[in-house]
Amino acid sequence: MRSKTYPVGTPGVPWGAPERCLWLSRQRVQRSYHDDVVAPLLASFAPESPAELQRVAECFTYGVLDYQSFGFGTYPLYAVKSKNWDPAKPFFLVTGGVHGYESSGVLANIRFIGEQLTRYAPRANLLILVCVSPWGYETVNRWNPHAVDPNRTFLPRPTSPESQSVITLLATLPTPLLHIDLHETTDTDASEYRPAKAARDAQPLDLSEIPDGFYLAADQSRLEPAFQAHIIEAVSRVTPIAPADAQGLLLGKPLAQHGVIQSPKREMGICSGWTDARYVTTTEVYPDSPGITPERCIQAQLTALYSGFDFALNAV
Repeated sequence: MRSKTYPVGTPGVPWGAPERCLWLSRQRVQRSYHDDVVAPLLASFAPESPAELQRVAECFTYGVLDYQSFGFGTYPLYAVKSKNWDPAKPFFLVTGGVHGYESSGVLANIRFIGEQLTRYAPRANLLILVCVSPWGYETVNRWNPHAVDPNRTFLPRPTSPESQSVITLLATLPTPLLHIDLHETTDTDASEYRPAKAARDAQPLDLSEIPDGFYLAADQSRLEPAFQAHIIEAVSRVTPIAPADAQGLLLGKPLAQHGVIQSPKREMGICSGWTDARYVTTTEVYPDSPGITPERCIQAQLTALYSGFDFALNAV
């Protein structure tokens, strides 16, 4: 872990505008949202692509993030939605890239759309928000350029354009039955993002261990233990499930059940706490374990989607 003294700010003093500007000046584009996300997504809907996907789904933008004033660019926000919405079918919502640097959820969404969406389209209405925070994806960041975590701003008065765009879109749709939000927990959470948050807020540094394996974060008001267990069991065949640490905790929290922690998501402004969906969970893939490849991380995310969808469909 890096030094507990973060290179931006004065220890014990919350950041103001100068510190946020200094933090932003340290950020660099490290990969391309257009090349990695937009291009393959649009290719799935190109005229020469298989007609079945285009028959059952549509790709559209639900907003644009304009970060030109920060020295970056504009970022169209893409969603894929069932074309022939049927009120008699359940509604499944999937979000990825709410923390833009967590790659496997974004890439799993693209893979799901291109390869498996047509499998579920006959039985469910689907909405896939492919990458909620594309600036974070490009700069490999948890925050947006304002040094704000979009995944703490899903609140009645959102304080990030990323969450505001999602909330505005969801206001036009019925309540989903299921919402799965795809995330990762990486070693950089301990080396970069926790120290940055502690410095920004002038709070003690969180020293809890990074879980070594996959786990789920449930909403404490909607645990649905059988749903969570179904996903954990399926994903365990793809990647290891994170064990509790020596104190019996996972990410500093007591286990709600094997491989599952819980939190008050709505009160915390977390994306998967926004709607009144019955089946709610956040996946947490660990990409930094020895032997865990990017492809296995994507497969773990996809397995979580398939198993969660199948459970909800069987429960209808």
